[in-house]
Amino acid sequence: MTFETIKALHIIFVVSWFAGLFYIVRLFIYHLEAQEKDDVAKKILSDQFEIMEKRLWWIITTPAMILTLVFGTWMIIERPGYLDQGWMQIKLIFVALLLMYHFICQNTIFNMAKGLFKWKSTGLRVFNEVATLALVAIVFLVTMKNSLNWISATIGFFAVAIGLMVAIKMYKRLRK
Repeated sequence: MTFETIKALHIIFVVSWFAGLFYIVRLFIYHLEAQEKDDVAKKILSDQFEIMEKRLWWIITTPAMILTLVFGTWMIIERPGYLDQGWMQIKLIFVALLLMYHFICQNTIFNMAKGLFKWKSTGLRVFNEVATLALVAIVFLVTMKNSLNWISATIGFFAVAIGLMVAIKMYKRLRK
């Protein structure tokens, strides 16, 4: 298999992994908000959300995460010099944080299935943006590599984070 094919497969599974991470937290929000319904609606909705969460997680998100790691590792095996580059080292830190995010989501699925709702709706909305920030950081690191101006990148990263927080606050006010 050529390096370009390995890279293309890596990107395809990264996209799939992020799609699953973005959608699972939306399902958590809907699942949590279903707890405010009457008992009949709450039961019906919770059962449906549990099915959706399990299928999304075990059929799409987790396999995509595994294949992302497989093809990413394969790329590094093919080009071990990447590990000496600063952008790759920082990217791998973000990947490690993303893996932590993944397993926090998985733990949330298990808790919700047991009827344990440890999050608030607003907290989940903010948590959902963590994956967005990781995506922005990783894409800029990979595309700009060593030409990235770290001061501008840091300012841009925090600007995106602040923009997302402002958008969440505005949404919360509009919702009320």
